[in-house]
Amino acid sequence: MELTVVTVPGCPNGPVLEERLARALDGGPRATVRRQEVRTEDEAERWGMHGSPTLLIDGRDPFATPDLPVGLACRLYPSEAGGRREGAPSVEAIRAALNGA
Repeated sequence: MELTVVTVPGCPNGPVLEERLARALDGGPRATVRRQEVRTEDEAERWGMHGSPTLLIDGRDPFATPDLPVGLACRLYPSEAGGRREGAPSVEAIRAALNGA
């Protein structure tokens, strides 16, 4: 499984996603993790980045919805409690996405 963390330079939620991803992978599936910085709208389009940070599993964004535009924006994810949105998916949401891949 190939995982790519796509961010804009200096994204404060990139490290949060990477930490949660590491926890989700602990004892789970084997994967190669790459990091990709995106600086232009063209790069965002090419990578399918729906805001920063984006996690791609084998090139697919498991958290994207049809109405979510591609672009150089901050991205918010639903929280587990259904309240305030967060800057990265939860460990549980990442595990579910990895298991569904």
